[in-house]
Amino acid sequence: MAFAVVAQYQCAPADADTVRDALRKMRELVPSEPANLAYEAHEVVDRPGAFVLYECYTDRAGFEAHKVTDHFAELIRGTVFPLLKERTITMAETL
Repeated sequence: MAFAVVAQYQCAPADADTVRDALRKMRELVPSEPANLAYEAHEVVDRPGAFVLYECYTDRAGFEAHKVTDHFAELIRGTVFPLLKERTITMAETL
């Protein structure tokens, strides 16, 4: 059963370039993870500093493994998270 994650990030507009660059790097690295099925990052058109991510993994264990990768630690936990003013995460399983 596939496991999907939709994340919504909001940072200050002044920090958007840094967040955007980190998400682009993640988009290059995450597909090489064994359990990753999809990783898409989007910038919200009419809200400066707002991003939406869609991720899909073979199962929840695959998502948990994603969160302990070196690139997650460096780019998300170390770069993106400190810049966020707001973050919401929705997790879902395939019906």
